[in-house]
Amino acid sequence: MNRRFFSHFVGASLALALLVAAPLTRASGEAPDALIKRTSTEVLDSIKSDKAIQGGDVGKIIALVDSKVMPNVNFTRMTAAAVGRNWRQATPEQQKRLQDEFKILLVRTYSGALAQVKDQTISVKPLRAAPTDNEVIVRTEVIGRSEPIQLDYRMEKTSTGWKIYDLNVLGIWMVETYRTQFAQEISTKGVDGLIAALSQRNKTNADEKKS
Repeated sequence: MNRRFFSHFVGASLALALLVAAPLTRASGEAPDALIKRTSTEVLDSIKSDKAIQGGDVGKIIALVDSKVMPNVNFTRMTAAAVGRNWRQATPEQQKRLQDEFKILLVRTYSGALAQVKDQTISVKPLRAAPTDNEVIVRTEVIGRSEPIQLDYRMEKTSTGWKIYDLNVLGIWMVETYRTQFAQEISTKGVDGLIAALSQRNKTNADEKKS
Protein backbone atom coordinates (compact mmCIF):
# COMPACT_ATOMS: atom_id res chain seq x y z
CA MET A 1 0.00 0.00 0.00
CA ASN A 2 1.45 3.38 -0.90
CA ARG A 3 1.71 6.22 1.59
CA ARG A 4 -0.72 8.53 -0.21
CA PHE A 5 -3.52 5.98 -0.49
CA PHE A 6 -3.26 4.83 3.11
CA SER A 7 -3.15 8.42 4.37
CA HIS A 8 -6.52 8.92 2.65
CA PHE A 9 -7.81 5.88 4.52
CA VAL A 10 -6.71 6.91 7.98
CA GLY A 11 -7.67 10.53 7.39
CA ALA A 12 -11.18 9.98 6.15
CA SER A 13 -12.90 10.18 9.47
CA LEU A 14 -13.70 8.20 12.51
CA ALA A 15 -16.10 6.30 10.35
CA LEU A 16 -12.99 4.56 9.16
CA ALA A 17 -10.45 5.03 11.91
CA LEU A 18 -12.84 3.54 14.44
CA LEU A 19 -15.14 1.86 11.97
CA VAL A 20 -15.89 -1.41 13.69
CA ALA A 21 -14.82 -0.69 17.23
CA ALA A 22 -16.62 -2.64 19.92
CA PRO A 23 -19.06 -0.67 22.10
CA LEU A 24 -17.05 1.26 24.67
CA THR A 25 -18.50 -0.32 27.77
CA ARG A 26 -15.41 0.68 29.73
CA ALA A 27 -15.25 4.21 28.36
CA SER A 28 -16.30 6.06 31.51
CA GLY A 29 -13.26 4.90 33.45
CA GLU A 30 -10.80 4.35 30.62
CA ALA A 31 -7.93 6.75 29.93
CA PRO A 32 -8.10 8.38 26.48
CA ASP A 33 -4.83 6.88 25.23
CA ALA A 34 -5.81 3.42 26.46
CA LEU A 35 -9.18 3.76 24.75
CA ILE A 36 -7.55 4.67 21.44
CA LYS A 37 -5.06 1.82 21.68
CA ARG A 38 -7.75 -0.75 22.43
CA THR A 39 -10.31 0.37 19.89
CA SER A 40 -7.77 0.95 17.12
CA THR A 41 -6.43 -2.56 17.56
CA GLU A 42 -9.98 -3.93 17.51
CA VAL A 43 -10.72 -1.96 14.35
CA LEU A 44 -7.74 -3.29 12.45
CA ASP A 45 -8.35 -6.86 13.62
CA SER A 46 -12.02 -6.65 12.65
CA ILE A 47 -11.33 -5.25 9.20
CA LYS A 48 -8.76 -7.94 8.49
CA SER A 49 -11.25 -10.67 9.41
CA ASP A 50 -14.34 -9.25 7.66
CA LYS A 51 -14.45 -9.99 3.95
CA ALA A 52 -17.57 -7.87 3.38
CA ILE A 53 -15.91 -4.75 4.78
CA GLN A 54 -12.73 -5.48 2.85
CA GLY A 55 -14.91 -5.65 -0.25
CA GLY A 56 -16.35 -2.19 0.45
CA ASP A 57 -19.89 -3.23 1.41
CA VAL A 58 -21.20 0.29 2.07
CA GLY A 59 -24.50 -0.87 3.56
CA LYS A 60 -22.71 -2.95 6.14
CA ILE A 61 -20.25 -0.16 6.85
CA ILE A 62 -23.01 2.38 7.46
CA ALA A 63 -24.88 -0.05 9.73
CA LEU A 64 -21.72 -0.58 11.77
CA VAL A 65 -21.14 3.16 12.01
CA ASP A 66 -24.68 3.67 13.32
CA SER A 67 -24.46 0.91 15.92
CA LYS A 68 -20.87 1.12 17.11
CA VAL A 69 -19.16 4.31 16.06
CA MET A 70 -21.70 7.06 16.59
CA PRO A 71 -22.20 6.35 20.33
CA ASN A 72 -18.43 6.82 20.79
CA VAL A 73 -17.99 10.06 18.83
CA ASN A 74 -19.30 13.57 19.38
CA PHE A 75 -20.45 13.77 15.78
CA THR A 76 -22.63 16.80 16.44
CA ARG A 77 -19.59 18.75 17.57
CA MET A 78 -17.58 17.41 14.63
CA THR A 79 -20.21 18.47 12.10
CA ALA A 80 -20.81 21.83 13.77
CA ALA A 81 -17.09 22.58 13.71
CA ALA A 82 -16.88 21.63 10.05
CA VAL A 83 -19.84 23.86 9.15
CA GLY A 84 -18.42 26.71 11.24
CA ARG A 85 -20.27 29.84 12.30
CA ASN A 86 -23.20 29.02 10.03
CA TRP A 87 -24.13 26.04 12.22
CA ARG A 88 -25.96 28.23 14.74
CA GLN A 89 -28.04 29.82 12.01
CA ALA A 90 -29.14 26.43 10.68
CA THR A 91 -32.52 25.07 11.74
CA PRO A 92 -32.70 21.78 13.67
CA GLU A 93 -33.83 20.05 10.48
CA GLN A 94 -30.91 21.51 8.53
CA GLN A 95 -28.50 20.45 11.26
CA LYS A 96 -29.84 16.90 11.13
CA ARG A 97 -29.53 16.80 7.34
CA LEU A 98 -25.98 18.11 7.54
CA GLN A 99 -24.98 15.42 10.03
CA ASP A 100 -26.64 12.67 7.98
CA GLU A 101 -25.09 13.73 4.68
CA PHE A 102 -21.67 14.39 6.23
CA LYS A 103 -21.58 10.92 7.75
CA ILE A 104 -22.55 9.27 4.46
CA LEU A 105 -19.95 11.34 2.63
CA LEU A 106 -17.18 10.22 4.95
CA VAL A 107 -18.16 6.57 4.80
CA ARG A 108 -18.86 6.30 1.07
CA THR A 109 -15.89 8.35 -0.08
CA TYR A 110 -13.36 6.15 1.67
CA SER A 111 -15.03 2.76 2.00
CA GLY A 112 -12.97 1.32 -0.84
CA ALA A 113 -9.78 1.97 1.10
CA LEU A 114 -10.77 -0.60 3.72
CA ALA A 115 -9.72 -3.36 1.38
CA GLN A 116 -6.17 -2.02 1.59
CA VAL A 117 -5.72 -2.85 5.28
CA LYS A 118 -3.18 -5.67 5.56
CA ASP A 119 -0.69 -5.83 8.42
CA GLN A 120 -0.86 -2.38 10.02
CA THR A 121 -0.56 -1.86 13.78
CA ILE A 122 -1.08 1.17 16.03
CA SER A 123 1.59 2.75 18.23
CA VAL A 124 0.22 5.17 20.84
CA LYS A 125 2.62 7.84 22.06
CA PRO A 126 2.82 8.85 25.75
CA LEU A 127 -0.07 11.13 26.66
CA ARG A 128 0.89 14.67 27.61
CA ALA A 129 -2.00 15.80 29.77
CA ALA A 130 -2.89 16.64 33.35
CA PRO A 131 -5.42 14.49 35.24
CA THR A 132 -7.78 17.48 35.34
CA ASP A 133 -7.73 18.12 31.58
CA ASN A 134 -11.10 17.78 29.87
CA GLU A 135 -9.70 17.94 26.35
CA VAL A 136 -6.60 16.14 25.11
CA ILE A 137 -4.80 15.12 21.95
CA VAL A 138 -3.86 11.46 21.68
CA ARG A 139 -1.00 11.03 19.22
CA THR A 140 -0.45 7.74 17.41
CA GLU A 141 1.33 6.25 14.44
CA VAL A 142 0.02 3.65 12.05
CA ILE A 143 2.88 1.28 11.37
CA GLY A 144 3.06 -0.91 8.30
CA ARG A 145 5.56 -1.83 5.61
CA SER A 146 6.20 1.78 4.58
CA GLU A 147 6.88 4.88 6.66
CA PRO A 148 4.71 5.37 9.79
CA ILE A 149 1.60 7.49 9.27
CA GLN A 150 0.81 10.18 11.85
CA LEU A 151 -2.74 9.80 13.17
CA ASP A 152 -3.85 11.99 16.09
CA TYR A 153 -7.19 12.37 17.87
CA ARG A 154 -8.78 15.36 19.57
CA MET A 155 -10.86 14.06 22.46
CA GLU A 156 -13.16 15.52 25.08
CA LYS A 157 -14.18 14.16 28.46
CA THR A 158 -17.93 13.74 28.87
CA SER A 159 -20.22 12.28 31.50
CA THR A 160 -20.08 8.96 29.64
CA GLY A 161 -16.35 8.90 28.98
CA TRP A 162 -13.91 10.24 26.42
CA LYS A 163 -15.20 10.97 22.92
CA ILE A 164 -13.42 11.90 19.71
CA TYR A 165 -14.37 14.98 17.72
CA ASP A 166 -11.51 15.52 15.26
CA LEU A 167 -8.76 13.59 13.49
CA ASN A 168 -5.33 14.65 12.27
CA VAL A 169 -3.47 12.84 9.49
CA LEU A 170 0.06 13.88 8.55
CA GLY A 171 -0.42 17.29 10.19
CA ILE A 172 -3.81 18.07 8.63
CA TRP A 173 -6.90 18.24 10.86
CA MET A 174 -9.97 16.80 9.19
CA VAL A 175 -12.48 19.35 10.53
CA GLU A 176 -10.41 22.30 9.33
CA THR A 177 -10.15 20.79 5.86
CA TYR A 178 -13.90 20.31 5.54
CA ARG A 179 -14.62 23.72 7.09
CA THR A 180 -12.82 25.40 4.21
CA GLN A 181 -14.76 23.40 1.62
CA PHE A 182 -18.10 23.92 3.35
CA ALA A 183 -17.57 27.67 3.83
CA GLN A 184 -17.08 28.13 0.10
CA GLU A 185 -20.33 26.32 -0.64
CA ILE A 186 -22.31 28.19 2.03
CA SER A 187 -21.00 31.59 0.91
CA THR A 188 -22.53 31.12 -2.54
CA LYS A 189 -25.58 28.92 -1.95
CA GLY A 190 -26.32 29.00 1.78
CA VAL A 191 -26.83 26.08 4.17
CA ASP A 192 -29.43 24.46 1.92
CA GLY A 193 -26.94 24.69 -0.92
CA LEU A 194 -24.36 22.83 1.15
CA ILE A 195 -26.89 20.13 2.01
CA ALA A 196 -27.80 19.77 -1.65
CA ALA A 197 -24.14 19.60 -2.66
CA LEU A 198 -23.40 16.90 -0.08
CA SER A 199 -26.48 14.95 -1.14
CA GLN A 200 -25.48 15.10 -4.79
CA ARG A 201 -21.92 14.07 -4.00
CA ASN A 202 -23.21 11.11 -2.01
CA LYS A 203 -25.48 10.09 -4.89
CA THR A 204 -22.57 10.32 -7.32
CA ASN A 205 -20.39 8.21 -5.04
CA ALA A 206 -23.17 5.62 -4.73
CA ASP A 207 -23.64 5.47 -8.50
CA GLU A 208 -19.92 5.04 -9.05
CA LYS A 209 -19.90 2.21 -6.54
CA LYS A 210 -22.62 0.41 -8.51
CA SER A 211 -20.91 0.82 -11.87
